Amino acid sequence: MRRLLLLPALVLTLACGSSKLSQREAESDIKKDYPVQVSLRVPESASAVKGSPEHAKLVHLQEVVTKGGWFAAVRTEEGDRERFNFKILPQAPKDFRTSAKGFEIPAAEAEFVRSTRMEPTRDGAKVTYQIRLARPTAYYPAFQAMYNVKIGDTKNRFATYRKDGRSWILQDTDETFKKAE
Repeated sequence: MRRLLLLPALVLTLACGSSKLSQREAESDIKKDYPVQVSLRVPESASAVKGSPEHAKLVHLQEVVTKGGWFAAVRTEEGDRERFNFKILPQAPKDFRTSAKGFEIPAAEAEFVRSTRMEPTRDGAKVTYQIRLARPTAYYPAFQAMYNVKIGDTKNRFATYRKDGRSWILQDTDETFKKAE
């Protein structure tokens, strides 16, 4: 009698897949989205309150991109705020891309390293994984001046899985950059 029940249970388990997400499955799913192109984002126009951390970042960005001779920056005062307008110059390299809110300067690639932790949630799982900065471009020094990161540095990212029946679906990651083209 036990053998009769064991065979259908084994067939059902093999046919439907595992009910638990393995770290290996999560890694292979997430790895498909890498490497991604890491870019220095330059807004076409941005404003910040004078003396704020955001203002300091914009001042630093202005120094970095105008020093390379790639952009012209115009600062105008608007009461207690200051507006920064960045305009790309004709002598700027052709691989700078325009985006919805400004420009993107390709700096390096980020590659998948490994998953470090898996936590079950109410309706799925949260996976913590690491990416590493690799393959810098000629414009990497500008990115490094802004963010003070080195090639080879790792950073944690998070992915969310949703359970759909007996299968697992990669629902979302917090990666902000896009796959390299």
